[in-house]
Amino acid sequence: MPAQSVRYGVPDPAEPVIHELPPIRFGGEDIPVRVEVRRTPDGVWRGRFLFGGADGLAAEHATAEILCGPTEADLWEAVRDLREHHIRDLYRSIAQ
Repeated sequence: MPAQSVRYGVPDPAEPVIHELPPIRFGGEDIPVRVEVRRTPDGVWRGRFLFGGADGLAAEHATAEILCGPTEADLWEAVRDLREHHIRDLYRSIAQ
């Protein structure tokens, strides 16, 4: 009889996880940038950018879930493909 695998400390992928990115420079200030990632019930990985709100406070501005991929690795590839000027333009579009 095969044993059940037990996984301790592994978060539920449906629960959003927030990852820090390097801050962007906008208007002479450093703006904290985070990505909130989760897996939806249909198995797709989705993410959105959170801007501002340093020290764990609620984000001042956030995008819709504009990032997605069939796997978590694909989602992170989409994040890596964005350059700082694209992220800064996203921030500018929702902050003004």
